[in-house]
Amino acid sequence: MTAATIRRARCLLLVLAVLLLTLTPNAPSVAAEARGAEVVAVTQVADRQVDLSVRSPALGGRTVNVRLLTPDGWDPDDRGRHWPTLWLLHGCCGDYTSWTSRTDVARIDSLRDVLVVMPEAGWNGWYTDWWNNGNGGDPAWETFHTKELRRLLERDWGAGPRRVVAGLSMGGQGALMYAARHPGMFKAAAAYSGSVHPLLNDESVSRIMGFFAGQGDDPRRVWGDPVAQRDVWAAHDPYYLAKRLRPIPVYLSCGDGTAGPLDPPGATNALEADFDRQNHALAGALERAGARHVTTNFYGPGTHSWPYWQRELHASLPMLLGALRVTN
Repeated sequence: MTAATIRRARCLLLVLAVLLLTLTPNAPSVAAEARGAEVVAVTQVADRQVDLSVRSPALGGRTVNVRLLTPDGWDPDDRGRHWPTLWLLHGCCGDYTSWTSRTDVARIDSLRDVLVVMPEAGWNGWYTDWWNNGNGGDPAWETFHTKELRRLLERDWGAGPRRVVAGLSMGGQGALMYAARHPGMFKAAAAYSGSVHPLLNDESVSRIMGFFAGQGDDPRRVWGDPVAQRDVWAAHDPYYLAKRLRPIPVYLSCGDGTAGPLDPPGATNALEADFDRQNHALAGALERAGARHVTTNFYGPGTHSWPYWQRELHASLPMLLGALRVTN
């Protein structure tokens, strides 16, 4: 072997050694991604209320919280018992604490035999894997919820295969969208004052684009341009997914944006008025699709506010619990 050959071999070995040193620190993160989402902290916040801090590959490795309202007798170490599960989705500008902080959900007796899952979905995440100029990637809320979190809860935290979903506003859209885009995942879905047909007209498109632009975001990151990427928009618009919702019970409720019995006198709300028109359009689409298990409560006067959503949660629970086969 010549001296030049020896020098080349030594150089090659040096390069390989540097590469190994560079790659080795990344090995744990690669392994973590292969494992999927993982719980990194557990906090008991109140009676029957547990917060899970979940590190998610679909969210770029960030950690977000999920609140569980646990049933009587719940024990995550008992791997032989799995509970019927209600997913409750928050609206835009809220978070995973919204349902327990703004309603009486933790005191509803009929939910003491149900595991209630209240996941974080971002200030304006829209329950969507963001388009991001066609590149996808972080944030991928739909993947986090329907794949990572579902598997994690069913493997380690007592969630069973019978699930229903409900949500308000942005979460109402998310509830119907998840039920439609993931057939069989949810046995029933309810939307309270939901954004259920964002492509209804220019006003509806402009309004949701305004939400997309919240916190300084480029509004086209979520679903792209409403004209150029109309197919992406339609794929996330429950109105265009009506046929996929046909097999399951669906509950729709909304006010008309004028002052109702739970509002101060003279209150008005253009957002609720827009969503009222969207909900009527979706109800018509479901009827034309042949859906036979649709319940609507278009209650007229009422604004976009929590007192109505708490009332509608109670009103829809018989349908949701019936789909879970839970008796009151």
